[in-house]
Amino acid sequence: MYVLIAGGGKVGWNLTRELLSKGHEVTLLESTRDRYLTIEQELEHQVQYGDATELWVLERAGIQRADLVIAVTGDDEDNMLICQMAKEKYLCERIIARVNNPRNREWFELLGVAPTVSATDLILRLIEHEVPSYGLVHLLDLRDERLEIIEVEVAEGSPAAGVQVSQVVLPEGVLIISILRDGAGFVPKADSMINAGDEVLLVLDPGLEDAITAQFASPSDA
Repeated sequence: MYVLIAGGGKVGWNLTRELLSKGHEVTLLESTRDRYLTIEQELEHQVQYGDATELWVLERAGIQRADLVIAVTGDDEDNMLICQMAKEKYLCERIIARVNNPRNREWFELLGVAPTVSATDLILRLIEHEVPSYGLVHLLDLRDERLEIIEVEVAEGSPAAGVQVSQVVLPEGVLIISILRDGAGFVPKADSMINAGDEVLLVLDPGLEDAITAQFASPSDA
C-alpha cells in the first residue's frame, strides 16, 4: 500500500515510522525547511520538502497512485483542502484528516472529508471510559453506515440487571454485541444473563441513546 502523509510533526513522523516498519511504501511531506532537514536525516528519500496544499507538490509525491492520503498538519484548513483535493481531483478512495480544533469537525463533515481524528475527542472518550458516573460511552461512530457502537454499565436495580439478553426491552435498531465481565468479554446468546456491574456493548442507529440509558441505568438515574 502506498501512503502519502502531509505534515511532519510528531504525529506524521511517528506514523511514517510505523507504516514503514509494517512494510508499506510511504512519502511524508513537510513544509518547514528546518523540520524537513531534521526528518531527512532519519527517513532520507521517504520525506519530501514542500507545501502539500499545492498541486505540484502532491503530484511530485505521487498522489495519483496513492492508496491512502493522511493529512495531519497543525492547520485544519490545510487538512481539509489536502483531503478534498485527494478525494475529488485525484480520486483517492481513502483519506484520513486530523482535526486540531473539535469545533471545526462540522466543516470537515459538510465538505465530505471523513474519517477524521481528533486528539481532544479521543481523550474525552478515555475520560468517559474511566469515570463511571458518565454511564454511557461512545466507542465508535460509523458515519457512512449511520451506526454507533456504545458501551454502558449495568446499574444495580436497572431493568436489564438480572435478566436474559432476549428479555431486555430494546427499541428496533439496537443490538447487544458483547458483555464485559470480570475483565473478560464474550458474545452473548439469547439466554445469557446480564448482571449488575457488567459493561454491555451495543450497536445502534444514531439517536437511540436515551432509550438505552433507561434500560441500563438505576431507577433513580433514569
